[in-house]
Amino acid sequence: MTQNQEKGDPADDSDFAPQDVLNVLTRVNDNTWDIPASRLPGMRVPGRIFLSEKLLSSIDLATIDQIANVSMLPGILDYSMAMPDVHLGYGFTIGGVAAFDPEEGIISPGGVGFDINCGVRLMKTSLSREEVVPHIKTLTENLFHKIPSGVGSKGQFRVNDVQLTDAFLHGSEWAVESGYGIEDDTKNCESGGFMTGGSPDKVGTKARQRGRPQFGTLGSGNHFLEIQYVDKIYDPVAAAAYGLYEGQVNVMIHCGSRGAGHQICTDHLQNLNEAVKKYKISIPDKQLACAPAQSKEAQDYFEAMICGANYAWANRQVIMHWTREVFENFYGKDVDELGMKLLYDVAHNVAKYETHVVDGKKKDVYVHRKGATRAFPAGHAEVPFHYRDIGQPVLIPGSMGTPSFVLKGGPKSMELSFGSACHGAGRVMGRGQAKHNMSGEEIQKELERQGITVRADKPSVIAEEAPSVYKPSDEVVDVVDQLGIACKVARLIPIGVIKG
Repeated sequence: MTQNQEKGDPADDSDFAPQDVLNVLTRVNDNTWDIPASRLPGMRVPGRIFLSEKLLSSIDLATIDQIANVSMLPGILDYSMAMPDVHLGYGFTIGGVAAFDPEEGIISPGGVGFDINCGVRLMKTSLSREEVVPHIKTLTENLFHKIPSGVGSKGQFRVNDVQLTDAFLHGSEWAVESGYGIEDDTKNCESGGFMTGGSPDKVGTKARQRGRPQFGTLGSGNHFLEIQYVDKIYDPVAAAAYGLYEGQVNVMIHCGSRGAGHQICTDHLQNLNEAVKKYKISIPDKQLACAPAQSKEAQDYFEAMICGANYAWANRQVIMHWTREVFENFYGKDVDELGMKLLYDVAHNVAKYETHVVDGKKKDVYVHRKGATRAFPAGHAEVPFHYRDIGQPVLIPGSMGTPSFVLKGGPKSMELSFGSACHGAGRVMGRGQAKHNMSGEEIQKELERQGITVRADKPSVIAEEAPSVYKPSDEVVDVVDQLGIACKVARLIPIGVIKG
């Protein structure tokens, strides 16, 4: 496996054949397909893919096999699921969702990924498109110089060990208390911007070493900071509750736990590879290394993963704070005058201990979401009170030149997908192939002609992240909208992009 594939890119040498895919899928409805439990020996539950017929061409047999492989893990409940942005990943697919019984099931780093809590936050402003577009090149340039991005990028400050431990334990809350934000920020984050139960002593020395200098950085790959404007409202009531309106300029931040999260995953994968042998767990793919949910090995990983997730929330909080500073300095106004308030922050790659209804009864389960996000509906206790009558904001980013979407948790999400939705557009071309086939300079010029300013560390990054290497974001979002998993509220168009 290449390094890019290990991060979840589609294989560049895919032998995809549409008929082969159709031969192993059973159609449930227009947007749902099942992989029968008879597909492979050892499947404990069926696979379930939320995908439109139009998007079927984006999935291959290797991805289907990964979904089926996850269904073989002990204690899995209902289905091994995949969202419409699904593509090949490490062990689990990107876009994979699976819930496990806490007594009979397992916890697996493959169900979370290397970039723990890679997630998205959307910050509103009171600026109009007309107030920003004439200055977009300067604003984009100022943000590019303020917020470090790219492989191995280092932040404006290097947190010390005490600060790093606080970030591991308290995430966004620590960042705000340290002066990087305002009190309301944490009220608008999933889980309040941090998960309890983290144990910094389960985080290794190398993970700490990698995490210190990279704090407050975007990183590389598909991470970005994007200035956008609202061009369409689908649900006026929900949009009003979220504070969104047509022509409004907002800022979307997409990044994760950087080297700290990657190293946490790497370190604990070694332990869980041994645990598979110790507990005599049969797995069809070594990338599905796991341990019984209540075992020391699984809980050690889970507690370290929480630290990685909290680091990511703190990281996005600091980046948002610096973004505010750039806008304040440029417009000569403060945060309140600019209306720069956090709408919401969602996690993508994380495992959580949650209560769901299974076989008609409430049950605590470990839900793994890898390249998937929560989509809790109206009335759910974990939706912030001020959004509870509407449902949780669900943030779905586009791909540099395509729209992003704000949705709300739908009425069918808990029933269909353990309260989960897609997390983005989903790749259809690997990074290596994209760099070989495309010119970053030409893509940058084409986006400029469309009114989109893009800044990146080097042209190859733009080639890797070209809009055409992803599924159309609107088609992906339409699937979850039509199923009632997450319902469309607003569409956002990019005008300024910083790529990692």
